[in-house]
Amino acid sequence: MSHSSHSERVLVVPGAELDRLGRFQGFSPEAERYLSALLNPVLATFRPRSEVEDDPSWKQIIPYVVFRSRGSVFCYTRGKSQGEARLHRLRSLGVGGHVAEADADGRATLEAYEMALRRELDEEVAVGSQGTMTRVGLINDDSTAVGQVHLGVVHVYDLAVPAVTPREEGLAEPGFVPLTELTELKGQFETWSQICLDAFLLEESDRAAD
Repeated sequence: MSHSSHSERVLVVPGAELDRLGRFQGFSPEAERYLSALLNPVLATFRPRSEVEDDPSWKQIIPYVVFRSRGSVFCYTRGKSQGEARLHRLRSLGVGGHVAEADADGRATLEAYEMALRRELDEEVAVGSQGTMTRVGLINDDSTAVGQVHLGVVHVYDLAVPAVTPREEGLAEPGFVPLTELTELKGQFETWSQICLDAFLLEESDRAAD
C-alpha cells in the first residue's frame, strides 16, 4: 500500500469476536458467515496501524486477491516498499493490503470493505483483462507473528487473459506461473500463499489434470 504509514488508521475487528464465531487455523470457506458478523459498526473499528501491529487482541482485515487465468496464477516477490517488513523477499500470490479508513470512507461495513478493496487493487496493479472476482474464504494463521494480527479475506479474480501489471515496485518479479509448477515452488511462498495453494488452488489443477 503506497500511502501506508504507522499513523494510518486501518480496519480491525476484535479477536474475541473471532473466538466467539469459531477461531480456525488456516483456511475457512465460510467468509460470508464470519464477515457478516464481524463487519458491523458495533464491532469493527479503524485504529492506528502502529497500535495494532503487535496486538493479537485485534485482527487487521486484509483483502488478498489471487489472479488466475488459463491454469496459471499471478505471483510476485515482496520487495522493500511492501508494507510488511516481516514478509520481504518471500514469493506471494496475493495482492492487497490493509483497509484504510480513507479508502473505506470511514465506514466499517461489507460495502465499504468492497470499495476499499477496489481502491487498494487499483493502487497496486493494472488489470488488462475482463474478469470476475469471487470471495472464496478467509485465512487465519496464528502460527506466525504476522498472522496473529491479521485476518485475510481471499478473493479469486478469474481473468480471460493473464494481463496484470504492477503499479508499484513492491511487487517485484511479477508474472503468471502455471499451477502445475507451483507444487514444487511452494516452499518459496509466504504462509498465506501456501494456505491458498493447499486449500483450493492445487486441488483445482489436480482435477483439471485428471
